[in-house]
Amino acid sequence: MAQPIQIEVPGSGTVGGSIARPAGAPRGALVVIQEIFGVNAHMRDVVDRYAQEGFVALAPAMFDPVERGVELGYDGDGFKRGRELLGALGIDRAVAIVDAALQLLRGEQLAVGAVGFCWGGTIAYLANTRLGLPAVSYYGARTVPFLDEPLRAPMLFHFGERDESIPAADIAAHAAKHPDAMLHIYRAGHAFNRDVDPKAYDADSARLAHRRTIAFFSEALATGGPP
Repeated sequence: MAQPIQIEVPGSGTVGGSIARPAGAPRGALVVIQEIFGVNAHMRDVVDRYAQEGFVALAPAMFDPVERGVELGYDGDGFKRGRELLGALGIDRAVAIVDAALQLLRGEQLAVGAVGFCWGGTIAYLANTRLGLPAVSYYGARTVPFLDEPLRAPMLFHFGERDESIPAADIAAHAAKHPDAMLHIYRAGHAFNRDVDPKAYDADSARLAHRRTIAFFSEALATGGPP
């Protein structure tokens, strides 16, 4: 069960978050990077799922430097406020928060990866290019401006072919810029992993992407994740 945690971020003070640990010896650790809705009940459940797969999973509350304890709904007001918050936070502070979570987990002598969803998928990609973490990006719709940044570790992209926020040309750009990355396209729309949202969730795609994600980290953290 996910528990609250505090993370010291140089230059930004302390941010909250949720951490879950496996029942046995961990096979690695994951920084879980939220959607624009905060570390809400869904993200805490995602953290728990990765712990059940054998990983220490930590989701930093990314918006805490702007507004503490954000948990938004999936309605128009939630989308609007989430976009405002990510704009106020900025990319550099977001990456700094992931780096702080990384240092905390490395302090436990664990190999660390990053996985993120939507906006968090873009930050997970930047955790690869800027921090050197093996990373999985679920439908990162804001990654295109950063595709010239070279990968520094194994990378896996998940996209939905019916995702109106990520055109097919953008997906093709990911493949062209990073031919060594793994990239999968599902017969689903945006946020297909969000099982609390019937309008977005696609069970078959979510299960397959999860299996691929666990297989990816099982290999990447065993062979390439620095302790």
